[in-house]
Amino acid sequence: MIVIKKCTTDKEIKAFVKFPFLLYKNSPYWVPPIINDEVASFNPLKNPVFEHAEATFYMAYRNERPVGRICVIINWQEVREQNIKKVRFGWMDMVDDIEVTKALLSKVSEHGKANGLEYMEGPIGFSNMDKVGVQTEGFDQLGTMITWYNHSYYKDHFIQLGFEKEKGYIESYFSFHNVKPDFFIKASAMISKRYELRALNFKTTKEVLPYVDRMFDLFNDSYSKLSSFVAISEKQKAYFKEKYINFINPEYIKFIVDKDDQLVSFSIVMPSFSQALQKAKGKLFPFGIFHLLHARKHSKEVVFYLIGIRPEYQNKGVTAMIFNEYYPVFKAKGIERCIRTPELEENQAIHQLWKHFDPTIHVKRVTFKKEI
Repeated sequence: MIVIKKCTTDKEIKAFVKFPFLLYKNSPYWVPPIINDEVASFNPLKNPVFEHAEATFYMAYRNERPVGRICVIINWQEVREQNIKKVRFGWMDMVDDIEVTKALLSKVSEHGKANGLEYMEGPIGFSNMDKVGVQTEGFDQLGTMITWYNHSYYKDHFIQLGFEKEKGYIESYFSFHNVKPDFFIKASAMISKRYELRALNFKTTKEVLPYVDRMFDLFNDSYSKLSSFVAISEKQKAYFKEKYINFINPEYIKFIVDKDDQLVSFSIVMPSFSQALQKAKGKLFPFGIFHLLHARKHSKEVVFYLIGIRPEYQNKGVTAMIFNEYYPVFKAKGIERCIRTPELEENQAIHQLWKHFDPTIHVKRVTFKKEI
């Protein structure tokens, strides 16, 4: 018999976070989170996303053994301001038993009906800054710290239960060794002159901080037309600034400004922390922090985490300027591979940015939808 229990105490939330450590114990591709960091992100007193969202956490048990988990999310900003009658679900993991999956998803349906919503979609997080999608291809590829990994049977369970694909995402990479700088060096000079643009580079985090709020404003503008977008609030900006900016190499943050010093584009790249997180096994101490710090300085792979371009500049080749700034940094650090995080299939503007780098699609994922 499957029993679904609501997680309310700190101990229960920690058990929720630790369940995938059991499910993927022997997987060479799953990248674990830092346990305490993920627990904190689920705390309404610490994460400002709970200003306009609510979440309920459930664990599934059989014979008192954990067999699944799910987080049910209602983003009230999305429901009330955008009139999207959707209940979200995320952080969903389960053993290969369709009855477990069915029982977990029934809790999503219950919440949706109770709040007058029309359909459920997932896996997705609270906002666009969270992980997204069920992996449907690329199960032999190492994940990243900002994506969910899952077994191949997940998608089969959703289809069997009558869910349909809602959105598709692709992930790709390109070899830095194959990058030919002639194109973007020439293009960068031409674009810079034509539109009176210039690049800002940074040596310290302190130099970056005055621009971070403007960067998130541009992020909101860049992605506002996408169907899945929920804007980042002022408190969330402060939260992400405190949580992430100090841990990103300042030389991996690039801004492009116009003649009036208005922000035109930004890009944030992070070293790949995947192998370091696997070695840390969910804990910063006593040794996890050293694995992460080592990766921060020495990783030969980088992940393009965020990129934003003002809509009126999205077809003007600004990416050439961005990569022209990254090229000497990557070359000096011996970077071998550049990885792109999940991008909506429908986002043709972002795909066009990378067409000159001959990317290889190595992972695909989708969100699933069902009326309730």
